[in-house]
Amino acid sequence: MTEKTINEVERMVVIRVFDAPRELVWKAWTDPKYVMQWWGPKGFTAPVCEMDFRVGGKFLCCMKSPDGQEFWNATDYHEIVPYEKIVSSMYFSDSKGNKIDPAELGIEHEAIEGAYDVTLFEDLGTGQTRLTFIGNEPMESAKDSGQLEGWNQILDKLAAVVAGLVESK
Repeated sequence: MTEKTINEVERMVVIRVFDAPRELVWKAWTDPKYVMQWWGPKGFTAPVCEMDFRVGGKFLCCMKSPDGQEFWNATDYHEIVPYEKIVSSMYFSDSKGNKIDPAELGIEHEAIEGAYDVTLFEDLGTGQTRLTFIGNEPMESAKDSGQLEGWNQILDKLAAVVAGLVESK
């Protein structure tokens, strides 16, 4: 895993606008029963998701590939501004949430030293919400490794969950 400093590189940024109020997008992002429906790229499932959603808390989720391989992700929460912003550090882990080197899973991941993931929720005032995810990896690396495509697929799945919440409201 190569590390670069924040000022040396353009970070991965993924933006999506949802036809839903910010509260519903927030709910879909922060409630494990909904996260299990969208976590992971197309074809992946999330059979396990545990969240202690508070500053100092932890997220632990299993992503299962179509061929049955499990990938665990953990996240430490550093800052939470309800309905506006989440600052966290996400990493590959074992099933207990202990950090592991992505190379152990055959995954290339280039982290930016000192960078956290930032998720922003912006009420557009039109019944729509803009979600901006700023990752802790360089944009070029995210494109080359497929992470950017994966995050776009994840947000496609999130959009379907949010649409279901809007319909049931």
